Amino acid sequence: MTLLSTTGGTPASSRGKSRRTRMALREALLALIVEKPLEQITIRELTAAAGVAYATYFRNYADKEALLHDLVADEVATLLALTVPLFVTVDSLASTRALCAYVWERRDLWRALLTGGAAGAMKTEYQRQALLMREKQPLGESWLPADLAVSFCVAGLVEILTWWLKHEDPPSAHDMAEVINRLAVMPLMQPDE
Repeated sequence: MTLLSTTGGTPASSRGKSRRTRMALREALLALIVEKPLEQITIRELTAAAGVAYATYFRNYADKEALLHDLVADEVATLLALTVPLFVTVDSLASTRALCAYVWERRDLWRALLTGGAAGAMKTEYQRQALLMREKQPLGESWLPADLAVSFCVAGLVEILTWWLKHEDPPSAHDMAEVINRLAVMPLMQPDE
């Protein structure tokens, strides 16, 4: 992560202020990215929306991409917490329903992240976190190597969610959960024949 270090001899109150500043900047990016593409958002706009000084931005982030990475990492971690049960539960449909409900609830943000300038960062970060999680929590028996199964599921999930969020007349979250379960999850759960 390109987040600049704010620890190491720094008083706790300063670390707390830095944490609040980073949170305010993430919230500002969340609000702005729904309104316009990432490429059109300036650091000056971010600092104004967050209510922080321009110079303060650079004490917390090296550039706009570092802030985006921080935001994406948080969103992916939340989504991944909903995704992991797909591979360790008998009822993967319940997990895909929870995942789709979460994305639909935050659809403006996810639409901006998946269809705007952050799509590549989103997919890369999802893949990275999913592979790290797989190392900590091995998947059940599958005919595919585990890292390929994770890569396939992430790619399928991202493509399906992108299609859904771009659709003019989108299917319900309930219906999309069925699609994700059948296309991106169940094929990986089939026993080797």
